[in-house]
Amino acid sequence: MANKWNIPDWLEHEVRERDKACVYCGVKFTPAQVSRRSAASWEHISNDAEIITRENIALCCCGCNASKGQRQLSVWLQSKYCLTRGIGPASVAPIVKQALGSGL
Repeated sequence: MANKWNIPDWLEHEVRERDKACVYCGVKFTPAQVSRRSAASWEHISNDAEIITRENIALCCCGCNASKGQRQLSVWLQSKYCLTRGIGPASVAPIVKQALGSGL
């Protein structure tokens, strides 16, 4: 996974240590050659690529990242994609719960 988002090395390392599975659906990451949908991808929780902080940068699976797109987190969590997969405020990773608590 290439870092094309200008994420500093120290933050990239920190996030990779923290996020061993998708912060949204919890799927364990696989190499893209095994499954593109469950491969890790960089996620800006607030959809602002200018905010490069440990609170906004996370790793999620490509499936969730593609589904979320540019939608606001709270709106996306109400989507059919999330509802059918049991993804909601109670099931997401702590970093996402923190973002929800701040109004995203």
